[in-house]
Parts: sequence; structure tokens; C-alpha cells
Amino acid sequence: MKPSVVLVGRPNVGKSTLFNRLTRSRAAIVADVPGLTRDRHYGHARYEDKAFLVVDTGGLDPISEDTLYREMAKQTRQAIDEADVVVFLLDARQGLMPQDRTIATDLRRSGRRVVLAVNKAEGLDAASATAEFHELGLGEPLPLSAAHGEGIRALLEQVSGSLPYTGNEQAQPRRPRIAVVGRPNVGKSTLVNALLGEERMIAFDQPGTTRDSIYVDFERKGRPYTLIDTAGVRRRGRVDDAVEKFSVIKTLQAIEDANVVILVLDVTQELAEQDAHIAGFILEAGRALVVAINKWDCADADQRARAKRDYERKLGFLDFAAVHQVSAQSGDGVPGLMRSVDSSYAAAMVKLPTPKLTRVLQAATQKQAPARSGLIRPKLRYAHQGGTNPPLIVVHGKALDRLSSGYRRYLERAFSTAFSLKGTPLKVVFKQGRNPYVMGG
Repeated sequence: MKPSVVLVGRPNVGKSTLFNRLTRSRAAIVADVPGLTRDRHYGHARYEDKAFLVVDTGGLDPISEDTLYREMAKQTRQAIDEADVVVFLLDARQGLMPQDRTIATDLRRSGRRVVLAVNKAEGLDAASATAEFHELGLGEPLPLSAAHGEGIRALLEQVSGSLPYTGNEQAQPRRPRIAVVGRPNVGKSTLVNALLGEERMIAFDQPGTTRDSIYVDFERKGRPYTLIDTAGVRRRGRVDDAVEKFSVIKTLQAIEDANVVILVLDVTQELAEQDAHIAGFILEAGRALVVAINKWDCADADQRARAKRDYERKLGFLDFAAVHQVSAQSGDGVPGLMRSVDSSYAAAMVKLPTPKLTRVLQAATQKQAPARSGLIRPKLRYAHQGGTNPPLIVVHGKALDRLSSGYRRYLERAFSTAFSLKGTPLKVVFKQGRNPYVMGG
């Protein structure tokens, strides 16, 4: 297992900017808004011969009485308990604050190896920028600028020297990436916690407590996975601040990055147009899909019946996906949900031999030949696989541009049925053969 380096500090000292710098990514949302990172955010980093995880945490504000800040602090302390090295980030511009002293006391009690990093030190004399932070008694403070990349190498050298030696890295097994998506407050983070078996995500009865997409590696029954807990997607008219817009973008990026998507619906709420928009994006991205209708144990008979009617009427185009009634809070239905995730992933990544594909194509055309278009009847010759996730089948022939949309859908169903591709959409593309006897062909 890779060692972990956890970034802690007051809100708005630049932890997410440093996270992006260390992981060479833009994975953490960065804006001049205190408290933007609310959950632990994991990324991969490497310095020379050492690879390690970097964990971006919510800001520790020991003085705040806000309930959400207390939840963030709980998450941060759990990350510290799991850390091999803690980078305590401070703000050279604001100087030493009372909260910094309280955090330093907590870190000394934790027994973890702590590296002091004084951020926003660009343009300042190094000795002056770090002088007052010596009194924390946690070692030599390192001046740096996460935004400008100054002092990062010195930080990495100190962090790397404090990491345990893990020997040669073993090849990592392929991990199915599972994105959990849906409207705000439908129970996505609670479902992630149920899958993980721990309170890894903040599950809080307030819409929008997850703003970033959080990637978490875990194992279930000996099989490795990566779960992606995403920000809730609101209707466009309600996405009225820049941070919320970034969160929506990251949710859509998470769908693109996933192998399988779990679309979470709330049985106690009516299906909204936004649910259909999210489902449409998943379908457009070609991702394997499992639908979880959550809070089933909280619904009465009328709500359950309405949910089934609404699903058939508004989301009928997701007929390839398995639907599960679950309770993320109690864990009811979660094992069956994961079995469908496994089968959907297998279907999305399936290898389809060309001879078998061609035989299915021939059987389908013999059962129902394509209609003539004027004097021309399209001729389908053979098929082969062009990709996975979603499975892509390329059909070759002539006059394929004359095929009706209905016949194209007929072939998609024929392939999907023949290979039992439950849980994943299927894409069929048609490649026109050129006539060598036609000038310019």
C-alpha cells in the first residue's frame, strides 16, 4: 500500500492549491472561499523513487461552532489518524493565528510525523516569513508558494525523507471505477459509506455537502474498486455561483472517468427533469449503469407505486440498466446492487470475437432483411468489435447509409440479446464499403 501524506490547516490557507501542485493535476476545486474542501480528497504523487497518496482535507477550525465545520474536522482528524506524514500548512500573510496553535497541539498529541509548510511566502524574506512559526515546536518551517511552485522541491524532499520504505511497488490490479451520481440530498454519500463500511464521506442532512468528486480505493469480498462520490447536480437555473458550477463540471467529468455509474434516486421525491438530464448524460457517455432507488424503507405504498410509474414514464430509455430498491442508511439491498455493478462492468468490458459477431449479424439479417431504399437494398457483410465501455460494434457493408433508424435499433437489440449485455449501452456504427470501380472511390 502506498504511504499517505495528509494536508491539514485552517480554511483557505491553500491546501487544495498545494494538493493540485503535488499531484500535478487540477483534481481539487480551488477558489478564494473558506471551507471549500469538505471531504478527504485523494491523489497520487511521486518524488524520485517514492510514490505516495496525497490527501486534501477540509479546513480545521477549532473555534467554529458551525455544525458542518465540526463534521469537516471529524473527517480531517480521521485522515490524520491514517497518515504517515502530515503537512501542516500555514499562511505567511496572515501570520500565526490562535487556530494554528490549537491545531499544532492536536498534531503533537497524534504522534504523527509533521512537516510545517508556510504558504503564500512569495516575495517575502524567508526568515521573516517563517520566524513566528518556530514557536509551534514542530520543527523547521519551510517557506513556499503553492500557487507559484516556489519551495515545492524542498517540501517534497522533507516529506519523502519521512515516508516509510515500502519496497518495490507491486502491479496494481485493475480497479473498476464506480461513480455515484444524482441530485442533491438523495443519499449518495450515505450509499458510499454503506459500500465502504465506514463513514468516509460526510453524510449530512443538508443539500450540497459534497462539492468535489472524491475518489476512494477499497476492496469488497477481495475485489478492488475505486468509488467516486460526486457533488449533487442541480437544475441549471439554481447553479448560480462559480463554485457550484465547478462542482457540476466535476460530476460530469466523474461520469466520463467511470466504468460504471450508480444513479441514485429518492423514492420520497418525485422524479424531476434533472434526473432525466443526468441519465441522458450517462447514456451519452456510454457508461454502464445501475439504478438505486434509495430510502425505500421510508416510503409508503403510494410513494413506491408512484416511483415505479415515474421511472417507466420518464426513464424508460434506461431499459438496459438493473434497478434496485435500497436503503443506504440500513444497508438493505446494497449487496444486490454491487452484484449488478460487477455484471454491468463485465458487460461493458466484454471481448466479442469477430466470427461470433458476424454470425449474429447474419442471423439477424436472415430473420429480418433491411428494407429497400428505392432500387437499392443495403447489404451487411461482417462485424467486428471497435472498443469497450461501451462495447462498440462496427458493421461493414454497402449502402449502409440507407438503413432506417428502426433497423439500426433492431441490430443493436440483436447484438445486446445475443451476448447478454445487461447493464451497459451498446453502440453500433456502420462503415460503408467503397466501390473500387467508381471514379474517386
